[in-house]
Amino acid sequence: MAEEKPAQSVGPASHRTRAGRRRAESARPSPPTAPPSAEGETRAAARRLARARRRRRTTVEAVAALAGLLALVGYVNWWSEPVPDDQPDPDGLPAVVGRPALPSATADADAMPGLRPRERSPSPSPSAVVVPTPAPPAAPPTLTLGRADIPATVDLTEAGRRDWLHWGLGGTTSPVRKRDGSASLRDLGGQGDRDSWDGNQELFRWRDGAPVNSAGDVADGVYTCGAGNGFRLAVVADGQPRTATVYLGVWMARGRLDIRVGDDGPRRTLRLEERHTSLSSGVTVRFEAPQGTRVLLTWTVEETFTPHCGNVGLQAVALR
Repeated sequence: MAEEKPAQSVGPASHRTRAGRRRAESARPSPPTAPPSAEGETRAAARRLARARRRRRTTVEAVAALAGLLALVGYVNWWSEPVPDDQPDPDGLPAVVGRPALPSATADADAMPGLRPRERSPSPSPSAVVVPTPAPPAAPPTLTLGRADIPATVDLTEAGRRDWLHWGLGGTTSPVRKRDGSASLRDLGGQGDRDSWDGNQELFRWRDGAPVNSAGDVADGVYTCGAGNGFRLAVVADGQPRTATVYLGVWMARGRLDIRVGDDGPRRTLRLEERHTSLSSGVTVRFEAPQGTRVLLTWTVEETFTPHCGNVGLQAVALR
């Protein structure tokens, strides 16, 4: 038979080992802890201290805000208080009454009561001052003369686009004139008796006349005899450069044409002479003068070379 070994008992020994470990751990010193009552008192004291600090801070801020408000109200009252020496504004209110409140720090801040801007009636917009531009000084009148032979036929409708006159066909004192013309040409009469004749070498025609509407190849004209006798005409200026052509002649005489612009304007003189027969000419008068100024033309017998009616003659005048 085999030898029997005694059985090992492990339960009690293990139990003892664990029990000993617990005893050793429990024997170690535990960290000190405050008693429960002392910890609660410490937290309560901290809260009381925090509340006291908040109350002090709130009190200080309130006092500072009140002091600032009082200073602002005092400043505004001092600013808006009327001063006896202040003069009233043009609208009748004292100069310091109703001054506007100081601007708020924020856009949505409440307005301070009693500080309203002064209300005024809207002032009219200042009207623009229009300074009239001075008119440029008027140019001095000008006057020049020219002379040329008369064409065999003169078309007064073309030559006198602004105005024209023709003598002889309508009688000695009633010339035919341009219909609807400018009426710038005037017959002022003259010294001596007028007569008409129809033997002029130059012929005239027109298509816009009155009282004779149209005519062709008219040889008529008027004349006056004797030294010192003649014709007086006028052209009314309109401020623009104009040209008037006078169709005139002499028969056994010397004629003198005097032209002047207004009373104090330039003057010109032209003579036409024929001792033995007749002579005709077209005298061109170029001028510029202020509107309404009269350019005066005087066509006179200066000397005769026959006892039988030495004369000056006039056929037409055209203006353009």
